[in-house]
Amino acid sequence: MSHTPKILAFAGSAREGSYNKKLVKIAAAGAQKAGAEVTLIDLRDYPLPVYDMDLEAKEGLPENARKLKALFKEHDGFLISSPEHNGLFSTMIKNVVDWASRQEEGEKSLECFVGKFAGLVATSPGALGGLRGLPHLRSLLMGIHTQVITNQVAVPGAGKAFNGDGSMTDEKLSARVEKVGADLAETIRKMKA
Repeated sequence: MSHTPKILAFAGSAREGSYNKKLVKIAAAGAQKAGAEVTLIDLRDYPLPVYDMDLEAKEGLPENARKLKALFKEHDGFLISSPEHNGLFSTMIKNVVDWASRQEEGEKSLECFVGKFAGLVATSPGALGGLRGLPHLRSLLMGIHTQVITNQVAVPGAGKAFNGDGSMTDEKLSARVEKVGADLAETIRKMKA
């Protein structure tokens, strides 16, 4: 019996009307069509202070960091849609990774990231669609032993890329975004077989 991939999907944006929240839903739909079990979360529901070692030493891990770590551990991989902030992925993503990567008693180093898989998409209002930030996000994830699939999509002109219902105005581009989710699901299925 083949493994059912469990994928955690989220956008690295807190903004309520975030284009990246819309985009990750489309990638998640592709993963679901490929047979994955997808959990879609909004990082806005898990507010965290900026990582501070003194704060960690004084108070331990924030409760939301523990909740996110538990979610990361429960899933085989991650679908991440990142806005581009000044040529890099969002600080929200980096802060989540910084907190979740902290080793607690009884845990292995980077336990919620080692051996996991990720698929990346991005969108921004600019002509490159967040493309400049994706290599840096790929590097961050690979550095914590999460394998990132080759297929990625950056969607330019985010302000005109989505319909009012959250679907994309360009069906071919939408299919490419869905394929990132499907490819992630297939990679996990093969690697866990």
